[in-house]
Amino acid sequence: MNDRAMTRHALDTPQFYLTAPAPCPYLANRLERKVFTHLIGEKAPQINDMLTQGGFRRSQNIAYRPACEACRACVSVRVIADEFELRPGFKRIAKRNRDLIGRQSEPTATSEQFRLFRDYLDHRHATGGMAEMSALDYAMMIEDSHVNTMVIEYRRRGPDSGITGRGAGNLIGVALTDILANGLSMVYSFYSPDQTERSLGSYIILDHIERARKMGLPYVYLGYWVAESRKMAYKLRFQPQEHLTVNGWARWAEAVGR
Repeated sequence: MNDRAMTRHALDTPQFYLTAPAPCPYLANRLERKVFTHLIGEKAPQINDMLTQGGFRRSQNIAYRPACEACRACVSVRVIADEFELRPGFKRIAKRNRDLIGRQSEPTATSEQFRLFRDYLDHRHATGGMAEMSALDYAMMIEDSHVNTMVIEYRRRGPDSGITGRGAGNLIGVALTDILANGLSMVYSFYSPDQTERSLGSYIILDHIERARKMGLPYVYLGYWVAESRKMAYKLRFQPQEHLTVNGWARWAEAVGR
């Protein structure tokens, strides 16, 4: 096999690696390990599709999933978009945010996005793993991708929003989202920490569910849910949903034996 063929084989056939043990970000006094691979080359979108359906998440050009030896707490979750119905609590959130519009665009980082990102981290995740991210780090998070992805910016509706499809005023929320063959995968989202009454985190998920419906995609992938982690509990509110089990994807009630 010549050098060119070897390079093509490396791009088309993902190689998997295992990280060293590190403190778990979700559960105290536990260690985590991850298995990961690079998402590069022409087949990166198809590989990302396949791996996401297998419980992987994406960060820049890396796909990873937990590979802890004695723990299976991280469970992949996806909402069944075409069966989702707005319960009273969600209707109130939708009503509070009906003055917002989300504009979809190519994954391009802006200084306005970064200011909101820093504000969000400083108020919500000041001690987290992303707390020291620079403007360059942020740009790489948004733009360093070989897969089908997009950015959605949320602003208040303006007088011309119905014509231009754009909002007006300050940026309120941002979502980085992958477009898969069978759904939307929410890679990362952040929003103004000063507008807690809006429940923007939940609203952005509701917006993605509606977008998936309009695109004819059956699922919205929410990442991992950890039963013992209080900050993950909100994901169970978006029903019906499926959890990835050892026997494949199953509805939540079936996955937990209810």
